[in-house]
Amino acid sequence: MHEETVLPLADPQTRRALQLDALSAILPIDRRDRLAPILTDDDVATLKHLARAGMGDNSLRALASDLAYLEAWARAATGAPLPWPAPEGLALKFVAHHLWDPARRDIEAAHGMPADVADALTALGALRLKGPHAPSTVKRRLASWSALHRWRGIEGPFAAPALRAAVRLAVRASARPRQRKSRRAVTRAILDRLLATCRGDRLADSRDRALLLIAFGSGGRRRSEIASLRVEQISEEAPVTPSPGEPAFAPLPCMAIALGRTKTTGADDDARVLLVGPPVAALRTWLERADIARGPVFRAIDRWEGLVDRALTPQAVNLIVKRRCAQAGLDPAQFSAHGLRSGYLTEAALSGVSLPEAMQQSQHRSVQQAASYYNDAERRQGKAARLAL
Repeated sequence: MHEETVLPLADPQTRRALQLDALSAILPIDRRDRLAPILTDDDVATLKHLARAGMGDNSLRALASDLAYLEAWARAATGAPLPWPAPEGLALKFVAHHLWDPARRDIEAAHGMPADVADALTALGALRLKGPHAPSTVKRRLASWSALHRWRGIEGPFAAPALRAAVRLAVRASARPRQRKSRRAVTRAILDRLLATCRGDRLADSRDRALLLIAFGSGGRRRSEIASLRVEQISEEAPVTPSPGEPAFAPLPCMAIALGRTKTTGADDDARVLLVGPPVAALRTWLERADIARGPVFRAIDRWEGLVDRALTPQAVNLIVKRRCAQAGLDPAQFSAHGLRSGYLTEAALSGVSLPEAMQQSQHRSVQQAASYYNDAERRQGKAARLAL
């Protein structure tokens, strides 16, 4: 009598890795394998439910990342997985561990995240930087934690006055300033320097030129929107006449992009942005050279100039921007793909485009956020910061 072979499905980590295969189109395999030992079976079931419910890929990726961090932190701080529902005290502990005053830490070692918790999170790769977290990151993870409670049909402590007061006071005490996603904006002058690196005959030059012009000219599209752009979203529009003062005299080519589901628009929204002039010409050249008639617009290219069927990832879009910055003699650390979005609004402000008109193209929902780029542009052009000259 021989022994029956036992499959490794009894191992929770292996079982969860296999369960996460259903999300392989959303979660990269390296992230999937990293999440498997952290997430519980119930966590995986929740993520699969949200994927079936139609949650956007980017939102689901962010939620999975937040949930994995919360699980890892709970085990490091309490020795147990996240409880559902979470008690108010646990949420307050989370705030205390992540938003704290570095000056007070110097005189009180117990202030902030305990060293053993930080060491455990660092060993898991969940904690990369020392010091308090960015307030925006803490608020986002609390919002994700609250949303997961709602989707599980249970009440959480996140509306409790004590928790809200703790977050408000902790943000005020934290000395960490808010960091922009791109330290420098890709304004028109910088964009021209990046485009100058795309004048070669390689297929990648045509792709990157079209990518940069479309990302900027369509209102500063997010890298996820550029990566997921498909030919089916693009439609030809009637040529438009140049505006007064523009050098062209002949009608300019025009295309429209149907945005579909984005960070600020739903799949059912009729959100469209226009491309006029050079972005249209660059896109036509790229699609013709790459012989792309359907599917993803921007795709990977191998070392032999062979086109890959799969779309670029958002991370690849970011790397293209950084690589072109390096080729243009700029510091890649100062720029990211988000610089095209902030650069569009900055350039709109410098060019005298009204904020509502710019927001219609950029599809910003927050007037406050969009206006911040206008305010920065006005300050740079104003006299207030030049009185010491």
